[in-house]
Amino acid sequence: MQERKQGIVIVSNRLPVTLEVAESGALHARPSAGGLVSALQSLPKRDNAWIGWTGSSIEPSAEARAALGAASLSSGFRMCPVFLSKEEISKFYLGFANEIVWPLFHDLQSRCNFDPSYWRAYQEVNAGFATQVLKMANTGDLVWIHDYQLMLVATHLRNAGMRNRLAYFHHIPFPSPDIFEKLPWGKQLLQGLLHHEVIGFQTDRDLQNFLSCYRKLLRGEVTAKGRLVELRCGGLHSVASAFPIGIDADAFETVAGGGAAGKRLAEIRETLGDCALILGVDRLDYTKGIIERLRAFEIFLEQHPGSHRKVTLVQVIVPSRSDVPKYQELKGEVERLVASINGRFTDLGWTPVQFMYRGLPHAELLAYYRAADVALVTPLKDGMNLVAKEFCACQLDRKGVLVLSKFAGAAQQLKAGALLVNPNDWQSVADSIAQALAMDAREKERRMKVLQRSVHKNNVSQWLDHISATVEMYSRTRAPEPRGELAAAVGF
Repeated sequence: MQERKQGIVIVSNRLPVTLEVAESGALHARPSAGGLVSALQSLPKRDNAWIGWTGSSIEPSAEARAALGAASLSSGFRMCPVFLSKEEISKFYLGFANEIVWPLFHDLQSRCNFDPSYWRAYQEVNAGFATQVLKMANTGDLVWIHDYQLMLVATHLRNAGMRNRLAYFHHIPFPSPDIFEKLPWGKQLLQGLLHHEVIGFQTDRDLQNFLSCYRKLLRGEVTAKGRLVELRCGGLHSVASAFPIGIDADAFETVAGGGAAGKRLAEIRETLGDCALILGVDRLDYTKGIIERLRAFEIFLEQHPGSHRKVTLVQVIVPSRSDVPKYQELKGEVERLVASINGRFTDLGWTPVQFMYRGLPHAELLAYYRAADVALVTPLKDGMNLVAKEFCACQLDRKGVLVLSKFAGAAQQLKAGALLVNPNDWQSVADSIAQALAMDAREKERRMKVLQRSVHKNNVSQWLDHISATVEMYSRTRAPEPRGELAAAVGF
């Protein structure tokens, strides 16, 4: 094993950068977007490592490692790449992860393709990730594994004799037993999770679903200890809990009030004129409820003709999995629906829906958050949805209203200030849009203060502290360092 200071080894499906080939033919590492990347940037800048896939089928080379080495210097993490072949990308990532686990865990089992070859690829790639961890982790490092793509890595690490502390955080929803049991390899995945000392979920709902699956399929012991649940099964001992992820609310607030965002904010407001801005920001995915949201907005326009020329929906969709046919079909469906709505309602000088299919620069995105009168965050189901929290942090003028799906993980923390909706009830969403636009300034400010208190209190630092304290308390006795030294050892 390579000699490094004791620290954290982050293990996730993707590195915080993506390797790309520039027009010149040279390789470069582009920073990746996502809640995990944003959250873990808050870790203290010490010699921590990040193991993950490069995001492409680029093969190992000196040039690729040099590009990642340059990215390591600027990111604060030592980049440790996992290279996947085209077949592994097809069967592990696009196959098992995104044709089985993703739809199943979002209660969309009709979209699943339970191909046995996908399961074999999943096992093999998880073993490959474990091999990289064994190379990079020092004795005493905390190995922190993230999300549904890597639920078997701990199994391979323990089978190889690793005694390091292992923690796991599950970023997407966890399904109830009646859905989870449809997964042919569910028991193996549950057993894989039990090889971690600490198993974390986004919400109490996800924790309870996991415990129900654990009881029904593995029949292990469960002991409640406050907000923690102790699990014992077949010689394995873990604790599980809900650790709702947060954002660096202070940082979002600072950038939103800065010069670059302020300049873009003025441009947005000048372009909109007297129109109220309704904002949707999503990654392209069928779980985000984008089609349902557009249908609800169409109903709103039908039933409130007085709103015409007075309101504009700006829908930002960040490209995702653009090479997957189902996602291409979703993009086409969104484009057709936007064209249909605009065709029905557009008037001279006014287009009701403005659709942007691209990621926005950070300051520009925050300017849109600040400019928005209404944010529509209406996923069909979501692990957390940090867009809702980002919007609240950026509402410096406190004039915006959050319309939030009750099926987003963020609803548990933000329900006191948001207008909660069922995204499948288009009429209800349309009514909530009307309610938000008609709300008086004092009520908007009251609600936003409640939301901002929650976002600042339950921030990313609190998330990291909660998890680190839990790992420290419940480390395995076989770990080489005394439990009390964990916090200093991992650098939280």
